[in-house]
Amino acid sequence: MGAVLALGGVCVGQTVTVSFPAAVSAKALDGRVLFLLSNDPSAEPRMQINDTMQSQQVFGVTVDGMKPGQAVTIGAGAKGYPRSSLKDVPEGEYTVQAVLNVYQTFHRADGSVVKLAPDRGEGKQWSVAPGNLYSKPVKVHVAPGAVVKVSMDEVMPEIKPIADTKYIRHIRIQSALLTKFWGVPMYLSAVVLVPEGFDAHPEARFPLMVFQDHYADGFMDFRTEPPDAHLKPEYSDRFHLAAYNRIVQEEAYKNYLEWIAPKTPRVLIVKLQHANPYYDDSYAVNSANVGPYGDAIEHELIPAIEKQFRGIGAGWARFLYGGSTGGWESLAVQMFYPDDYNGAFVACPDPVDFHAYMTRDLYKDDNMYYAQGANKRVEQPAMRNYLGQTLISMRDNVAYEAALGDLGRSGDQFDIWQAVYSPEGKDGYPQSIFDKDTGAIDHKTAEYWREHYDLDAMLEREWARPESPLGPKLQGKLHLYVGSDDTYFLNDAVYLMQDFLEKTGTPGYGVPYEGEVKYGPRAEHCWNGDPDKPNAISRLHYNQMYMPQILERMEKTAPKGADLTSWRY
Repeated sequence: MGAVLALGGVCVGQTVTVSFPAAVSAKALDGRVLFLLSNDPSAEPRMQINDTMQSQQVFGVTVDGMKPGQAVTIGAGAKGYPRSSLKDVPEGEYTVQAVLNVYQTFHRADGSVVKLAPDRGEGKQWSVAPGNLYSKPVKVHVAPGAVVKVSMDEVMPEIKPIADTKYIRHIRIQSALLTKFWGVPMYLSAVVLVPEGFDAHPEARFPLMVFQDHYADGFMDFRTEPPDAHLKPEYSDRFHLAAYNRIVQEEAYKNYLEWIAPKTPRVLIVKLQHANPYYDDSYAVNSANVGPYGDAIEHELIPAIEKQFRGIGAGWARFLYGGSTGGWESLAVQMFYPDDYNGAFVACPDPVDFHAYMTRDLYKDDNMYYAQGANKRVEQPAMRNYLGQTLISMRDNVAYEAALGDLGRSGDQFDIWQAVYSPEGKDGYPQSIFDKDTGAIDHKTAEYWREHYDLDAMLEREWARPESPLGPKLQGKLHLYVGSDDTYFLNDAVYLMQDFLEKTGTPGYGVPYEGEVKYGPRAEHCWNGDPDKPNAISRLHYNQMYMPQILERMEKTAPKGADLTSWRY
């Protein structure tokens, strides 16, 4: 049964109820009920909720022990986005849909019991997560006094494993460290791009390039067939380009041709899969709330990859690169595990200094949402275009996440920063860095962030410390790139890190860093250091663009007797 307007359209009281039948689940379920409304017929409402100007409407409530047939009311108090309350939705014709993002109860090793939506192989996306319940989209007339009833009588299907190919392989392991922390079997995976001739050269051992990214089930920038001549062109709003999907295929095919070319260095490139109950990846560090993902990746997954795919297995032959979340991860992993990698190429990283947490200073500002003056307050932006025009305010960006989940369970950006960087709260969920209703910043929690995950603060604190200075272990390894007009203001934090790095090598500041920091003029998110190509193109060539610097670094730093030849066939 889908959504219906009760009593033939007669207004009897403003009510929205959501339920599910025993046919889809005979047991009670925990989770987040999301009621969705759309006036855009191009896709299902569940596929139209995002942080852009085109987002449709979502209203969410948390349920504990929701029974089959039980009607859950979505009232005016439900958290909403873009409109804050259901009572503010204008009268009209809408396509409505409901989703139950199902939670699992975790009994963690630290004694906390938490309810969260686990990753089920989809990369932590509530709109397609296997096992989630949903209703078929139905058109209704929404008005004051209307009664809308929605039955979630569909179940999102399992995701079929992707088969290996000649060049793209897969690996999946159960992590002992993460299984212990979460109290249930937990897995780490990777997608591996193997070099030309991998199977024909069993004696070869290969350097390892870790392409840090959000959850990915493959390499969108690698295609072994020419572009599809019949592909329907799609316009890219992000890059203002017609037929961008065709451009992606063209560039991916070029990458393949370069990958198999005779003089191309033969290396392994991996994309790690570490989606978890809080986000589509873990930020690749140990965390009080997310768990020991840093150690699990470095001590369990990476060795397994190198064993199965014949990696050299030494720090001089491992490198990191990536953009945005992947940029922060590349820098953090290089810093937290400095001997395990020989260089990080860091593009448009998430805030690397919390004095510039996007547009806010977590240590000095009192509020996330506005700057307070003597007699006025100014709302702060969270996103902009290259002209400086605001795309979404900080307040609205947080409201988007608040609608998707409470207690830091939205599965989105601010909540994963909080989950990774914060201590555990008294309720077992991450300690809030700011109040989502008022925007008030918790400076005590911010100090915890500074001590544990502010990367610039860590560099300043440890670069030249008297005992075991960090600087010598990072010398020549740090390369930062960001657009001067980054969409999320991420360049501001890079400015601060550059200020410190340029002090290195002077009295009292240890060895010089001997890396580089570059900015792309007028470049939005996520400029990665290519001065000749626009973002739309350079983002499709991560795997080639840093290779000359990587080869030079290996030749310069490889220990005597190291294997510099078996992989250069």
